[in-house]
Amino acid sequence: MRDFTLTSYRSLLTAFQKAGYQFQTFEEMMTTPAEGKTVVMRHDVDEKAFNALKMAQLEHELGIRSTYFFRIVKQSNVPEVIRAIAALGHEIGYHYEDLALAEGDMEKATASFEKNLTYFREYYPVRSVCMHGSSTSKFDNRLLWETHQLSDFGLVGEPYLSVDFNKVFYLTDTGYAWDGGKFATRDIVTNSFGLQFHTTQQIVACIEAGRFPEKSLILAHTLWTDSLVQWTMLHLREFFRNHVKLWATKNEGVAKVYKKIVGMYWKKV
Repeated sequence: MRDFTLTSYRSLLTAFQKAGYQFQTFEEMMTTPAEGKTVVMRHDVDEKAFNALKMAQLEHELGIRSTYFFRIVKQSNVPEVIRAIAALGHEIGYHYEDLALAEGDMEKATASFEKNLTYFREYYPVRSVCMHGSSTSKFDNRLLWETHQLSDFGLVGEPYLSVDFNKVFYLTDTGYAWDGGKFATRDIVTNSFGLQFHTTQQIVACIEAGRFPEKSLILAHTLWTDSLVQWTMLHLREFFRNHVKLWATKNEGVAKVYKKIVGMYWKKV
């Protein structure tokens, strides 16, 4: 059975519901954390904005609210999609990458961050943000918080800064696999839960067996699709991209070429 489809995503959500888990948005996790078994579904909309809308519609159908972090790039920043997802009752956040885009210029990055945050607040009263990994940049976007506080911008949380991952189990589908951490550049979290999964079905089996942690934050990117053509193309792309990213960490020449290609892709409209 194909994984990372809307069908497999539905099976994950319904497994949580049948096991008695409640769902919260990230903002709710930061402000009014629930008691008992709780899961926060976080979506980084790096691209494929209309896939995000399909995931949001599925969640809404199941009575679930989740959090969608949108980037400023046009592959993510699609106004009609942002409005539609907010109208379904989901939380909208800003997936910031300002320091990388500003090539490390803190003053420029701060001004950009504030401008972009104001823009996304036209769609939703944004109170949470999450860094974009910007894997080809030497600048970690989280360095913005060495000179600023979240509260300076009326924010209540940033997943990589505000969550104790020894208490909250973190899962990410980075690299189109639940165990693709070796391909991650900055989406790296350490915890003491000792659990590892490769497929969504393995997660479902763990939930059904009552062995899944009580509190979790799960990152599901917006590459999940039932379209066989898109699913095949994305799997091939991610396979090659993951290995090039890994190669780039060991070879400066490859890193430069990869950075140029990535830059060209994100400039396309």
